[in-house]
Amino acid sequence: MGSAKVEFPGSQGTPLAARLELPDGEPHAYALFAHCFTCNKDVVAATRVARGLMKFGVAVLRFDFTGLGGSEGDFGNTDFSSNVADLVAAADHLRAAYEAPKLLVGHSLGGAAVLAARHAVPEVKAVATIAAPADPEHVAKHFAGSRDEIELRGEADVVLAGRKFRIRKEFLADIAAQPQAERIRELRAALLVLHSPVDAEVGVENARLIFDTARHPKSFIALDGADHLLTDRDDAVFAAEILATWAKRYV
Repeated sequence: MGSAKVEFPGSQGTPLAARLELPDGEPHAYALFAHCFTCNKDVVAATRVARGLMKFGVAVLRFDFTGLGGSEGDFGNTDFSSNVADLVAAADHLRAAYEAPKLLVGHSLGGAAVLAARHAVPEVKAVATIAAPADPEHVAKHFAGSRDEIELRGEADVVLAGRKFRIRKEFLADIAAQPQAERIRELRAALLVLHSPVDAEVGVENARLIFDTARHPKSFIALDGADHLLTDRDDAVFAAEILATWAKRYV
């Protein structure tokens, strides 16, 4: 098993930093992992879930969205739609260099992004979300106190997880315009929804909405006691093992 640095052009033409986790021998399938809002590819959930899947013979590409982590570009000029386009660019890279992904995995807002990106990656057979909001507009709660300033001035600097980010009015318009329920209903892929009943960041009612909207085949697994970021190693390992076992049937 190994890990290799990868770089490819994102949706805005700037290089995106990525890491490809490769199992021993020929991979059974390739997967893409999308990280949470304002996070990066190296957060606990991303690394542990990716490496857990690798142990089951799945190669996983995890990358930083434009303007985050090691990727170039300006985060202030991105939105949910550009995140989805970055995911599609990552799938295009895998298809050209290795093999198209058959599995998409997304954490938090990354979960919403993989649900949206699936339609642009025809090879995908299965999609898994971890602590995902049912609607991308859920993230607007993080800058509710700055919303008036964003609407008035067109943008504002907001502090998220101790770091300052520029949020533009166009970002708000973009997340409000996403037809997420329709995408979930017409997913045309197996769906696994993983969510903690005690998630304080994205309530478990979001999992219910995603699950109820989706058509079969679909499954739900409760990550009992886990926090939103899966900071406890055992929670992340459990999620990876369940995900890998479930994915075998489809990929």
